[in-house]
Amino acid sequence: MLTAILGFVLKLLSGGVVDKVLGHMEAQANTETERERIRTQATIEAIRAETAAQTEARAIIVAEQGRWYTAAVRPAFALIFIIFLAKVVIWDKVLGWGTTDDLSPQLWNVCMTVVGAYFFGRSAEKISSIVTSRRK
Repeated sequence: MLTAILGFVLKLLSGGVVDKVLGHMEAQANTETERERIRTQATIEAIRAETAAQTEARAIIVAEQGRWYTAAVRPAFALIFIIFLAKVVIWDKVLGWGTTDDLSPQLWNVCMTVVGAYFFGRSAEKISSIVTSRRK
């Protein structure tokens, strides 16, 4: 009789408690899986949005570059500073054949921005994408 009572109590405890624990563990695993699925879906959507934005930006640039006069604006703007810097470095400094008035601080800022955009812009994009991908 004692074994029957003990068996009944163990059956009640083990069945109810184990089922509840297993149910809780399953629900927790489903929650974590759902969170991971949501994170993955958000990452996929962010990648799709970035790809779409890059495609659109490329389409705009291609459309702008479609005509010679729209394609020549950026190089023509940079050519001004290329000529100035070449004159200062080659004519004035290397050959010593002249002097050139200094640019105002604002124009030096524009000049450095143009030079930076041409020589360092793509490198900065690559570095930022590497840093961003490592953070995720």
